[in-house]
Amino acid sequence: MRKLGVQEIEDIALGAAVLGTGGGGDPHIGKLMALQAVQQYGPVDLIDVDQVPDDALIVPLAMMGAPTVLIEKIPNGDEFTRVFHALKQYLGKEVYATMPIEAGGVNSMIPVASAARLGIPLVDADGMGRAFPELQMVTFHLGGITATPMAMTDEKGNLIILSTVTNLWTEHLARSATVVMGGSAMIAIYPLTGAQAREWAIRGIVTRTEEIGRTLRLWGRRSGSVRSQAAALRRDLPPVVATMPGGVAGEECAGGASTGRRAGPGEVPEGDVVQALLALTAGYLLFRGKVVDVARRTVGGFARGEALLEGLDEFRGQSMRIHFQNENLIALCDGEVRATVPDLITVLDAETARPITTEGLRYGYRAVVVGMPCDSRWRTPRGLETVGPRYFGYDVDYIPIEQRMAGQRG
Repeated sequence: MRKLGVQEIEDIALGAAVLGTGGGGDPHIGKLMALQAVQQYGPVDLIDVDQVPDDALIVPLAMMGAPTVLIEKIPNGDEFTRVFHALKQYLGKEVYATMPIEAGGVNSMIPVASAARLGIPLVDADGMGRAFPELQMVTFHLGGITATPMAMTDEKGNLIILSTVTNLWTEHLARSATVVMGGSAMIAIYPLTGAQAREWAIRGIVTRTEEIGRTLRLWGRRSGSVRSQAAALRRDLPPVVATMPGGVAGEECAGGASTGRRAGPGEVPEGDVVQALLALTAGYLLFRGKVVDVARRTVGGFARGEALLEGLDEFRGQSMRIHFQNENLIALCDGEVRATVPDLITVLDAETARPITTEGLRYGYRAVVVGMPCDSRWRTPRGLETVGPRYFGYDVDYIPIEQRMAGQRG
């Protein structure tokens, strides 16, 4: 067991946004909520899943809905305790600890804030090892653990307890309620025992996100590469930028293969924060370029859309198109697939390597696109049935990113 204080929360929020693949909600908003809770109630106890008794109850807490909505519809803090106590009362059992349902943005921070407010430990594990857009997309689902009973609430005080026949029905019904609640809601879901968590949770995710965030912070300081995205926009944007209606404009350039490559620990150059991140995550550089168009809309409780980037440096003359549904789902370079779910696709600021969420993508951003391998459980037949590219409607077979990039190293 160890304590999570201010610096740990700063690093976890940053690292979780990297693993969040563009989704999981605004990391800055989540970080502010967690910092306020820790400053008011004290540091949070982070415990290993092995420290949880077999029959002790763990209740993950999260926000559900479109990340674009959270920017304007910020939780007031009472939702955490309301939804927690509602599910606790329904179950008629004390809750031993909470945990994140996913690694990403605000949903990495809500359990920290909740643990501080409620005075319970936070388990160093989650159900995704990244972020996914739908409720059944967790390793608990792969293990036959039911999502319900589930509690959900909004900032107005509305409260729902769901009991469903399948986890997919949980997603459908809860998503409909979330839309009625204004596009976002706080949820307590997948109540599970310590024994179940040991078997099906992805261990050490909080520590892993902290390590990633610390790496970005320290390497960013070391390299002195701290120019803000706002400065980049001021430099790159023309005096007047017209919004481009009707979707992503432009066609991918023909020809030219990506030089996507994996960085080994011995290859990390002095002061290069992106290469440091790739070494830590066994990741691959997929693309480097400038955002030239973003088509984004909130539909059915999701932020859906595409982003188009034109290549810079070694990728000049090429283009990359990224499709997203809250999270980045598939990345194509000149029409050729470079990475798909369940592997991670993350867009980073080219100068600072700070992650850019799907709701934060803007014209003119200079960005780096990286890919990282997912947890091995997502590569099983049941895992791919749940979160593979065909589930999201793409006529593409899943190929692990290591294999896709094997012939692309420069």
